[in-house]
Amino acid sequence: METDRSNFIWDAIEQDLSDGRYQEIHTRFPPEPNGYMHIGHCKALIMDFLTAEKFGGKCNLRFDDTNPAKEDTEYVENIKKDIHWLGFHWTGGEFYASDYYDKCYEIAEDWIRRGLAYVDELSKDEMREYRGTLTEPGKNSPWRDRPWEESLDLFRRMRAGEFPEGSKTLRAKIDMASPNVVMRDPAMYRILYKEHWRTGNKWCIYPMYDFAHPIGDALEGISHSMCSLEYEIHRPLYDWVVEKSANMLPARPRQIEFARLNMTQTVMSKRYLRALVEGGYVRGWDDPRMPTLTAMRRRGYTGQAIRDFVDRIGMSKADSLVDFALLESCVRADLDERSARAMAVLHPVKVILTNWPEGEVKTLTMENHPKHPEMGTHTVTFGRELYIEAEDFLEEPVKGYKRMYPGNEVRLKGAYIVRCDGCEKDAEGNITAVYCTVDFSTESGTPGADRKIKGATLHWVHAADSVAIEGRLYEPLLTADGAEAKEDIAAPEEAEITEEAADLPEEEAEEAAVENSTDRKLKEFIRRLNPHSLEVLHGWAEPCVKEGDPGTTWQFMRIGYFCKDPDSTDQLPVFNRTVGLRDTFAKQVKK
Repeated sequence: METDRSNFIWDAIEQDLSDGRYQEIHTRFPPEPNGYMHIGHCKALIMDFLTAEKFGGKCNLRFDDTNPAKEDTEYVENIKKDIHWLGFHWTGGEFYASDYYDKCYEIAEDWIRRGLAYVDELSKDEMREYRGTLTEPGKNSPWRDRPWEESLDLFRRMRAGEFPEGSKTLRAKIDMASPNVVMRDPAMYRILYKEHWRTGNKWCIYPMYDFAHPIGDALEGISHSMCSLEYEIHRPLYDWVVEKSANMLPARPRQIEFARLNMTQTVMSKRYLRALVEGGYVRGWDDPRMPTLTAMRRRGYTGQAIRDFVDRIGMSKADSLVDFALLESCVRADLDERSARAMAVLHPVKVILTNWPEGEVKTLTMENHPKHPEMGTHTVTFGRELYIEAEDFLEEPVKGYKRMYPGNEVRLKGAYIVRCDGCEKDAEGNITAVYCTVDFSTESGTPGADRKIKGATLHWVHAADSVAIEGRLYEPLLTADGAEAKEDIAAPEEAEITEEAADLPEEEAEEAAVENSTDRKLKEFIRRLNPHSLEVLHGWAEPCVKEGDPGTTWQFMRIGYFCKDPDSTDQLPVFNRTVGLRDTFAKQVKK
């Protein structure tokens, strides 16, 4: 979704500018500070910021902090960090829904005076009963036609803290027979005795998301409000709120919806992610297996790779399920260009070069990147004892195997051609050492190095000078078996936000919908967790990998791209495998 590639949203904006509907473009990214952002948020985030860039406009960052029970400054700061990591800045300014609480209250009182809102006393169960269903109209609350003077008095007493939570709500008076359940007198204010992290105890009534959100957009002069398709049903209410407050708002934003991002083997529900953290299934919100942006950053993903991924999937109104492999491909392509190369062995088996002189060590020069000589070189040592990957030796090779086995020659990366002569085993039959003979005439960089062999080129590390490392290998958190792999459980609770949650703020709607069927869905979700999502290995690597701060990435030759983890110490560097390479022969051998 680069700024020179069109899509249906940008086509619509072009038409709006051409028609004179708007003179300048002003967008906003409106996260709720009630959790960590995940990969599912990136489509909206990137669309909001790129649209402003493309049309020479501005993009605001506005935190929709309408539910103090769930919000925290930790989430605010992390969201800011994620946005900067993706390469964006809020050129239009930083705002909060709580900035507009006074204006929301003023509008609410105005609606009451004009007969557009009333204080309702139905219980939650009664409100559900009166609302009707998707196929049957609702019926009016008995409090719907109370005099506006009475509603205004009750509303002011709600603000003064005279009533218990849940006893009264302020509802918009729209149409209980509307085919759109969202328009059936939705709640605009509820009583909530929670201290707000910004406004303290000033308020004990808080505006609903569907009320505060369009007011915030209009007050900030937003021209286009982009959001995912689940908000399409809310658009008539969005427009109604702005229209009925026209004399108090400076702008008329246009809402445009697009298909949300759904991915295979990935969960994109804050509730489910919270269950993983609180249940101890992962180490925290930044566990590299999590789909949160902070976790992806720790794993070694780059902001540019995420942007490339969103660009490739494009913008449409048709729901689809994106294969997780596409994201990995984008990450791999980005890291291939920027990552220096080094050798590491995670399943070590010792190789002894029987004709190499005892105690003799040779220094070899290795390139840091085969396609970028400007990245320089580094040196490694070579001696009598080495480590190679255990899967690079088979005592009895399978058909097509070109690595090390008795009688076969292989090339050691940047060094020599060696011939395998045999191996040694312990009492249980485990291979403890492989014996080889060096062909000294084939040293890398000499004429003999061009000698053709049938064997493969293997990576290695010098046993005497290598450093111990911990490698953490990750697979998707969710299994993918058969038809189940095609099921979209990216956000199962959102699919049930229908008439039973239509008048709740987004965060409460999620909870309300989950309460209806979550026991079954949560159990199903936990059942689908991949028990092999993390494998911790201890191996050896070139000394150069100790260099660099956490976040430094390397390509460990023939293994994958790895990122230095904050858990690293001087004695034991820890590396997260960000993404693997395309070499899949090891899996073929295991089969």
